[in-house]
Amino acid sequence: MPPIYYFLLGSAFVFGACIGSFLNVCIYRLPEGLSVVSPRSRCPQCGHQILWYENIPILSYFLLRGHCSQCGVSFSLRYLLVEALTGGLFLSVLYHFGFTWGTPVYMLFVSGLVAITFIDLDHQIIPDVISLPGIILGFAASFLLPWVDWIDSLLGILLGGGLLFAIAFGYEFLTKKEGMGGGDIKLLAMIGAFLGWQAVFPIIFIASLAGTLIGVPLMLFSRSDGKYVLPFGPFLSFSALVWLFFGPDLLTFYFDLFGLN
Repeated sequence: MPPIYYFLLGSAFVFGACIGSFLNVCIYRLPEGLSVVSPRSRCPQCGHQILWYENIPILSYFLLRGHCSQCGVSFSLRYLLVEALTGGLFLSVLYHFGFTWGTPVYMLFVSGLVAITFIDLDHQIIPDVISLPGIILGFAASFLLPWVDWIDSLLGILLGGGLLFAIAFGYEFLTKKEGMGGGDIKLLAMIGAFLGWQAVFPIIFIASLAGTLIGVPLMLFSRSDGKYVLPFGPFLSFSALVWLFFGPDLLTFYFDLFGLN
């Protein structure tokens, strides 16, 4: 491959890391109802305003050794993780979709999934300010993407949101307990908008499988007697990424496994 190709992939990673830096702000401020635009980032311990050269994605974390330059309090490793993860996802999107409309569309999509994942892990909520505009943007993007037309996107919204709503309603009706929040329903509707209705059932299956494999050991380890609260949003987001990058390969593997070709 020509050197320019690797330069563009590297540029996608750097751009993604910069977006990841902004996502860190969103992850911290959105659940608190704070503006993501102002004021500028500050140290939560001493209030020191983070200078521009202290806020270079990934690089500044290592240069400052993960500590505030003024008071020395340590910053969470999550800041570095979010920046590196978003950079890696942007690189993967460009590598997978090339120079098509799919690249900016799915860069926006994965950014939303990253923010939702970490907010849900911290607060067990999925902000409507991300999922609801995401549904609209996903549907609008279907007019640009040759592999997800507007009918597939619309059906994805209805099926994704409707299916989880039915499951949540049925669970609550039978057990008199809330088992799934409305945020998960809107998230799957957003995923359906971007990926189409064909992705909904596989994503639910993958998310449920991953949730079981991780949730059961956590419940046993925590000795919570089945009451351990494990947000479902991160598993839906993970499954959406799996489908985004490997969906056709997974279908081929499934059909080959059961001789359905």
